[in-house]
Amino acid sequence: MTVFENPVYNFSAGPAMLPKDVMVKAQTDFLDWQGTGISVVEMSHRSEAFKGIAEQSIRDLSALLDIPDNYRILFLQGGATHLMSMVPLNLCEKTDTADYLLTGHWGVRAYKEARRLVNANVAATSQAVNFTTIPDQAAWQLSEDPVYRYFCDNETIAGVEFQTPPLLPEDPAGTILVSDMTSNFLSRPIAVDKYGIIFAGAQKNFGPAGLTIVIIREDLIGQAREDVPFLYDFKLQADNNSMFNTPPTFNWYIAGLTFAWIKEQGGVEKMGQNALARSGKLYDFIDANDFYGNPVDTRYRSRMNVPFVIADNSLDDTFLSEAANNGLIELKGHRSVGGLRASMYNGMPEAGVDTLLGFMADFAGRYG
Repeated sequence: MTVFENPVYNFSAGPAMLPKDVMVKAQTDFLDWQGTGISVVEMSHRSEAFKGIAEQSIRDLSALLDIPDNYRILFLQGGATHLMSMVPLNLCEKTDTADYLLTGHWGVRAYKEARRLVNANVAATSQAVNFTTIPDQAAWQLSEDPVYRYFCDNETIAGVEFQTPPLLPEDPAGTILVSDMTSNFLSRPIAVDKYGIIFAGAQKNFGPAGLTIVIIREDLIGQAREDVPFLYDFKLQADNNSMFNTPPTFNWYIAGLTFAWIKEQGGVEKMGQNALARSGKLYDFIDANDFYGNPVDTRYRSRMNVPFVIADNSLDDTFLSEAANNGLIELKGHRSVGGLRASMYNGMPEAGVDTLLGFMADFAGRYG
């Protein structure tokens, strides 16, 4: 078989590749952060040094997304899955209704959790077509007076992405959108003022697993119902600047380095251009080659996660083994759907996609 001389490119859906410059900076500072004689992993979250790291990261993220002044940014422990409980507990009483748009695994998981806590309504679902599209708005079954509308902006398993916020012309003023943006956060500009809550786990586009960022409109803070676990209360977290208890300090530091790197690269506008370039190359190749296929509605194809199949799926294991030998790892599809998947977040250089395309063409030539 052909062997390509290249570094390892990690196409994992998460934890994912971080920018090399960020990793090198963290390595350089690891034993001694800016002459303090200690590492960030040893640094008290109450120290002036870490307070500076935290404040700079908030300023950089605010600038990157042009976050309005009436929003708060929280840096919370754990994963975005925690927010599937936190959102209904903070916004709703048990008898309140919330609408859920289900376009993949993570939306479904959020809905199943919400229906334990509130009156959760399936406003739309594409499950009948294996989550390969987003239901047309004309078919949505919205509640009469929902507290919020929830959706996952980019489904990592299905490879489906909303191209615009799911708002309707007839939506009443004050419609609260809640969005899980874990897998496409900071990959394009966002009109933050159209949302009530945006949240994202770090392990895709801006840091290690174990940190989740929440951007929340201030008027939605302080509405938690009485039985909310205290660490799940947005008000407690906001009042204590995300430091009521020890936050994931090293993860927060890496996120701050990544925000600074994105600014240096040209901001989220440049990240968006890069994402389109990477995914466009891969989709164009798949569409032009009968050996491979992608089942997703072309209107809603994800720029982050590209699931694909080989016409003869008995070749999947061979493909994965040979790809790994060529420095192309974590290309196996999610266990729930099988096949193959290339995840390409902000840290993935275009050279990684070019290398993958070269391998895919060579593989098809030998086995097709």
